[in-house]
Amino acid sequence: MKTYDATIIREGLAYGEGPRWHDGRLWYSDFYRHGVFSIEGDGSDERLEVEVPGQPSGLGWAPDGDLLCVSGVDQRILRVHDGVTTTFCDISEYCEFWANEMVVSSTGHCYVGSFGFDLDQTLLDIGVEGLLASPPPTTNLVVVSPQGEVIQSIPDIAFPNGSLISPDGTTLFVNETLAYRISAFTIDADGTLRDRRVWAQLDFVATDGSCLDADGQIWVANASAPQCLRVKEGGEVTGVVNTTQNAFACMLGDEDRRTLYVMTAPNSSRFEIADVRLAKIESVRVDVAGVGLP
Repeated sequence: MKTYDATIIREGLAYGEGPRWHDGRLWYSDFYRHGVFSIEGDGSDERLEVEVPGQPSGLGWAPDGDLLCVSGVDQRILRVHDGVTTTFCDISEYCEFWANEMVVSSTGHCYVGSFGFDLDQTLLDIGVEGLLASPPPTTNLVVVSPQGEVIQSIPDIAFPNGSLISPDGTTLFVNETLAYRISAFTIDADGTLRDRRVWAQLDFVATDGSCLDADGQIWVANASAPQCLRVKEGGEVTGVVNTTQNAFACMLGDEDRRTLYVMTAPNSSRFEIADVRLAKIESVRVDVAGVGLP
């Protein structure tokens, strides 16, 4: 197993999510600065790309190049066209709490999840031990067509997060954060999902944002520790990136897609981090390039 140490390249975020490498820059959402931002690969030149008052999360791009962004609190997918933001799809019917992560396929299908419950308030009320004392709450994984219509809702997903699509477009991976696993689905020609299966079951790893590499392995942020893990199908851990704070999402970027960018923060509780600026972006060079989406 290979071990790496990440370097801080950007400070002053509130809570970074959904990192994506796009048009030569790292794009990401910041929940509590209420915007989608981009930076150069070295962490310089941060730009506000679009304001999202409803709390941005998952990002992707439609086939025509329009930015699609989850607006978490009001449970919508937004579309940004020529600087104008509109509602692409309202998924509130399928969300028990905030909408969250999303991946967009090359055909324009969106795969989006939600918290399913108020995680921050629950942890404040009963703590981690209380939360883990019973089976985790579940919610839906929602499939949205390129026209902005919900075409499928898959129930019983334990905090869907960090979704990925294989390079050939036939497999969707989704992290079930509170079940410590990475699950997989087959993507049919119409964009719908079938054949749910466990791709990797991990021990006490809160599987959060992730990315796929050319060896078919997945880099996954561990939301309960300052680390990202490189995982094979079946659950073998083949690499570790140590970060300075808990890791909540990661993305392979740069021209050769061999720089792993990691979004870190002291924790994810809005009661503790929304009004401070302690989140960071950290990065490290790794051996195998990224593939697939995002």
